Amino acid sequence: MEDSGIEIGAATPISKTIEILEQEARSKSCPNGSVVFRKLADHMSKVATPFVRNTASIGGNIILAQKYPFPSDIATILLGAASTVRLQVYSETLEVTLEEFLEQPPSDPSTLLLSIFIPHWASDSQKESKVIFETYRAAPRPLGNAVSYINSAMLGHVSLNESSGDLVLSNLHMAFGAYGTKHAIRATKVEQHLNGKVLTPFVVLEAVRLLRETIVPIEGTSHAEYRVSVAVAFLFSFLSPFAKGIKGPGKTPSIGSASSLDTDDPCNLPLSSRRETISSDDQKPVGEPIKKYAVELQASGEAVYVDDIPAPKNCLYGEFIYSTQPLAYVKNIKFKPSLATEKVLTVVSAKDIPSGGQNIGSSFMFGDEPLFGSPVAEYAGQALGVVIAETQRYANLAGKHVVVEYDTKDLKPPILTVEQAVQNNSYFEVPPGKYPKQVGDFSKGMAQADHKILSTEVKLASQYYFYMETQTALAVPDEDNTIVVYSSSQYPELAQNVIARCLGIPFSNVRVITRRVGGGFGGKAFRSFTVATAAALCAFKLRRPVRMYLNRSTDMIMIGGRHPIKAYYTVGFKSNGRITALHLDILINAGISPDASPLMPDTMMSGLKKYNWGALSFDIKVCKTNTTSKSVMRAPGDTQGSFIAEAIIEHVASVLSLDANVVRQKNFHTYDSLVLFYPESAGEASTYTLHSIFNRLLTTSSYLHRAESIKHFNNRNKWRKRGISCAPLIFKVSPRPAPGRVSVLNDGSIVVEVGGVEVGQGLWTKVQQMTVFALGQLWPDGSECLLDRVRLLQADTLNLIQGGLTAGSTSSESSCAATLEACNMLVDRLKPVMKKLRQQSAGAVSWDALIAQPLRIMLICPQVHTGYLLKNRAPI
Repeated sequence: MEDSGIEIGAATPISKTIEILEQEARSKSCPNGSVVFRKLADHMSKVATPFVRNTASIGGNIILAQKYPFPSDIATILLGAASTVRLQVYSETLEVTLEEFLEQPPSDPSTLLLSIFIPHWASDSQKESKVIFETYRAAPRPLGNAVSYINSAMLGHVSLNESSGDLVLSNLHMAFGAYGTKHAIRATKVEQHLNGKVLTPFVVLEAVRLLRETIVPIEGTSHAEYRVSVAVAFLFSFLSPFAKGIKGPGKTPSIGSASSLDTDDPCNLPLSSRRETISSDDQKPVGEPIKKYAVELQASGEAVYVDDIPAPKNCLYGEFIYSTQPLAYVKNIKFKPSLATEKVLTVVSAKDIPSGGQNIGSSFMFGDEPLFGSPVAEYAGQALGVVIAETQRYANLAGKHVVVEYDTKDLKPPILTVEQAVQNNSYFEVPPGKYPKQVGDFSKGMAQADHKILSTEVKLASQYYFYMETQTALAVPDEDNTIVVYSSSQYPELAQNVIARCLGIPFSNVRVITRRVGGGFGGKAFRSFTVATAAALCAFKLRRPVRMYLNRSTDMIMIGGRHPIKAYYTVGFKSNGRITALHLDILINAGISPDASPLMPDTMMSGLKKYNWGALSFDIKVCKTNTTSKSVMRAPGDTQGSFIAEAIIEHVASVLSLDANVVRQKNFHTYDSLVLFYPESAGEASTYTLHSIFNRLLTTSSYLHRAESIKHFNNRNKWRKRGISCAPLIFKVSPRPAPGRVSVLNDGSIVVEVGGVEVGQGLWTKVQQMTVFALGQLWPDGSECLLDRVRLLQADTLNLIQGGLTAGSTSSESSCAATLEACNMLVDRLKPVMKKLRQQSAGAVSWDALIAQPLRIMLICPQVHTGYLLKNRAPI
């Protein structure tokens, strides 16, 4: 350190550099100029992560910024602080400004960066000037671990003009970087324009114009207009505290009172908008932002998922053998000679299913799906058997060396498309109660139309789930003909059902445990049963634990995904865009088994009816094909229905040369039409606010401005195009019943069990909040202290029965409702004890004091179930 500044070695870690800057900012050697060092340190603390800052050097960052188009924050803020660098070029030592160094050609191996020098910037007491310094960054995560969209640093002196009494700036250094440039630059034209001038609105506007000329992102930079606008915002933020005409009435500019000169406070900028939230403590901590349950375990990688469970002793590993042919007899399965196949212990197939068991791998209310294709493989991707080896690697390698002999003699050609399904009349039946009702008279609606679009085709392909954790299960045989299966499943209850039926044993002999799921999107609902059942069958036969974990390729081939559709629409509409009638012919490719596909017509129409079509008629076929069974996936049916609706709206807008949003708004429901299209779920008229919400969204999102900007971009770019859309959505939620149980242990800790599965959606966190809220009825002043005492237990089909399906965006609410009921039982039991203790102590009673009493009451409630009559499971 020197009196004139700080020299930092190039190899100094960024974290150590931060320490040096903070130490110098606290020292008395430069009390008025410490703002520069303090704000440099604060900004560097937002660069990358602690691990990176501890490892990376300050010089390495600058060299990267000099040699490559590296969006460095550090280079920009050091440039703004007027830093210099010391270089060793062969035997010569040079000192140049950081600006000169960045503008040089990329450094070669003969150039060595030795150090960086950051000068002291002291206030001038004779001229009554003070140092001002600000750094800025705009990034997806402003507090770090994200590359900036743009960054900036601005430094200078502010002093009082004696003749006018206004504040003026001098010695300005303004640096900008990461906006789509090769390296950070100084805005010298802006500096020269502002130096020594009173900041009138005209001076500031000219500075903005000059800055826009300076900040020009290179061709191909993403969000170029946004980055330029943020640079202008940074400049305005820096200048506004000193600009004439911005201060409030009656305030005289002075060096001492200027808020930005106070190095401990940020600039007080004028409010451009205001939002006031009035909170209520009545339901705390429900609805409050709290730390996610078990977030430390997930962030550190210590959270245990199924594949993280340590392998039990003598554990074996399985890999599916699946068909590569649709609709073919399986004549023989053999292996190519290899080291991996020598490690194969056995192959488990349909012939190994126990007596009394069934060849079942999945099931739902509309039917079952076989575990193995035997003797006919009905589709490519169907399981034919499981290779068992002593390691997962050998099992996977052996699976690649399988040779399956097929025979298609006496078999019809496979049905692979919906067109072929129509030709062969291959459909799944949709129960009458699940087929949606048509609306209005299509013929009358078409008669009212000014324009018509006839029999136009629209398609939507399938979509893979792409969860982070692929399908996995660990099956462990236990005593007395029982088995424990750890499954990554959204539906452990039905997994228990399928496994028990496959093995031919009572449901009570099968225990399915799911602690947490590494992503589901519906793919772990019914499609997880195949892996869990196969692992259970292998373990049951071999009497040894068996683990299965599908690699990504096998998972994509076997598991299926979203239903692909093909639709033809005929639509009539007025010249103003108002649609009067719509007819649809829709073909849904369900794959080989019904799964949940018969529900698709109803959910598709629910999503499609978001617009008032005047009259709506349709014919929907659920096609059975020799392809992988399709299943529920993130708003199943609603997504396809909404896609068809938007395709029609866009087509009508194109025919009429109207903006699509004009056509959308023309066909928004009135409350009367909403009741007609959604007779059972329209709600009250006061709750239907789509029109106002849509208009507000267009305003708050600057939709029109952004659309115009995109249009301009598309006109200038032949091969790259952008788009923007604003569309309404309707998603019908169906509350599902769920069980719950709450127990209090002798030390006051609380154990909660619910049927809902934690799939990353925060279900456990909401249940934790509900538990604390419900038990907090004993403490009107709040009970947040109980948050850390709540432990959520994994789903266990023998511990908490009828857990149900975690899906449809309502499982958290159902689980919370069950938790509330269970807690209310405990509160009713504890209230008399609490009342007695309060009378004795004449004051507040803690949770520990309450539980420490020799209670003669049960602090465990029986299983509470929301929404079931346990005999017939009918909703109540």
